[in-house]
Amino acid sequence: MTDPSDVPAVDPGMTVSSAPYAAPAPDRFVDNDEAITAETYAELRAIAARYPEARSGLLPMLHLVQSVEGRVTPEGIEACASILGISAAEVSGVATFYTMYKRKPVGDHLVGVCTNTLCAVMGGDLIFERLKQHLDVGNDETSEDGKITLEHIECNAACDYAPVMMVNWEFMDNQTPDSAVEVVDDLRAGKDVHSTRGPRLCTWREAERVLAGFSDDLADEGPAAGHASLVGLEIAREKGWTAPPAKASGATERPESKAEAVEEADTARAETETVVEEARD
Repeated sequence: MTDPSDVPAVDPGMTVSSAPYAAPAPDRFVDNDEAITAETYAELRAIAARYPEARSGLLPMLHLVQSVEGRVTPEGIEACASILGISAAEVSGVATFYTMYKRKPVGDHLVGVCTNTLCAVMGGDLIFERLKQHLDVGNDETSEDGKITLEHIECNAACDYAPVMMVNWEFMDNQTPDSAVEVVDDLRAGKDVHSTRGPRLCTWREAERVLAGFSDDLADEGPAAGHASLVGLEIAREKGWTAPPAKASGATERPESKAEAVEEADTARAETETVVEEARD
């Protein structure tokens, strides 16, 4: 308890408000973690048992934690560490290395906008700025209603459909600022939204459970590949082009020892440099 004598006197010239005390505004998004149940512990052990080295199961185990708790929590880290027989620090090191693992709550839907070079010049930066304004959030922040978490992504590996954004890791191709706003508004309204190359969009937690290795039976919904991705293959078939045989591409027989592998690698490099030098001459 503070000693009254330690409290400074009020400056006579200071204006003291007579307004009633107002409590600070609550956080925009409430942390709604759920406890890890015995069933979840059993599923975590089942994931670890899939691998010859149990520690190899850590990545899908963390996805399962996120599907239950909405993020990677201290409890989830301790659970994974206990099952795998490693330290919590080792688990935390993995969870903080990969951006797919979140340390604060994620909304019902995770919307990632590619802002890497090609998508950016095709409109990705405009889409991201428009969504930030529309949702009144910054990067890696969640809308006040807890529905949408927005983040920029360096590359969605879908340059043939730029600009691209993802919702819960499903592709939304050829987006514009207006179409992106429509997608997030439909998601916030609870409407069914379909990926441009996949199934009806599920929630982020449901997608995390799939990444943990538990099927949602939606794998066959939507095309396996889009038209833009297959144009090169179609042209090759029309012209009768085929891949060269393995030997023509420089493939060699598998070396029997590490020493042979090193020698082969060094020889291949020397031969390549020789060809380059001869071409210059």
